[in-house]
Parts: sequence; C-alpha cells; structure tokens
Amino acid sequence: AEIAVISLGGIVASRSVRMAGDMFDQAIIAFIKRKYNLLIGERTAEQIKIEIGSAYVLDPELTMEIKGRNLVDGLPKNIVVHSEDVRAALLECLEKITSAIKETLERTPPELSADIIGGALLRGLDQLIQSETGIDVHVAEDPLDCVAKGAGAVLDHVDVLHDVLDTDGGHM
Repeated sequence: AEIAVISLGGIVASRSVRMAGDMFDQAIIAFIKRKYNLLIGERTAEQIKIEIGSAYVLDPELTMEIKGRNLVDGLPKNIVVHSEDVRAALLECLEKITSAIKETLERTPPELSADIIGGALLRGLDQLIQSETGIDVHVAEDPLDCVAKGAGAVLDHVDVLHDVLDTDGGHM
C-alpha cells in the first residue's frame, strides 16, 4: 500500500507498507486454517476477499460457502464463511495500513489533509479509514485505474510536478 500526500509543489509526505492483496489472501488462508481446520488455496482466499471481504461492518453481513481440505481427516469439506470472519482475518493487515495513513497525515500540513481520495477494492476500507482518522474519505470511481490516471496527470503537468519525478537526485 502506498500512502502519499501530493500537492502542486511535490510530495509532502509519503509512506509505503508491504501490505496489500496477496498479504490479505495469506491472512485469510491462515485464519480459515486456524479457526476451521480447513486448508484452502490462494484462489479460494481471493474469491472470499472479493465476494464477502470487508474492512468495516456490513449491513447486512455476507456469507459464502467454500470448499477445502479438512486438516483432521484429510477429506474435502464445505463450510460457510462470514464477512465477520474475513474482517477478523484482515484485522492485523488493516491496522498496519491505517497506522501508516495516520503517520503520513501527522507529517502533513492540516490544510492539505482535509479529505482523502484513493483507490480501494475492499468493501468498507473508506469507512474504516474515515473512522480511524476523522477525515472524509472518498473512493475513486475507477480504483483499478488510479495509478495509470495519476501517472497520466503527472505527465500532463510535468513542468509543475518536476520535484515529484526527480527521485534520484539527478536532473530530468
């Protein structure tokens, strides 16, 4: 997860956390194994994350039937997983992300931290961040395209955002 506050003068504050989709999947796999003695694969974990995953309480909560291998007898087994389970599985990951956001905002001038816009595919991540920071949070319309659109915007304004692009101390 990349957290950055960018103003027309360049990067104001930034933080990177090694916590994203694959780590979420691994956390779900570990949780299902621990709670249900069921071994699932990465594809199932990804499907769980997409279909019922959330960072914040849902109304109504969601459920999903999954298949895996029972670790007690080695046989296939079906169970029903709840969105509350996924939140519990992702809790540590989400705490690291929200902590990094708070650290970044602490280094940001107050006038620049009035609200946050970012990409999020996990349901309720915006609500979680808003409740943790007290700042209005808005999810971008096309979260999958945020990085590409941002890079395009930088290229459109290369003269103004020169400092953002000059990362190695050299000249462009």
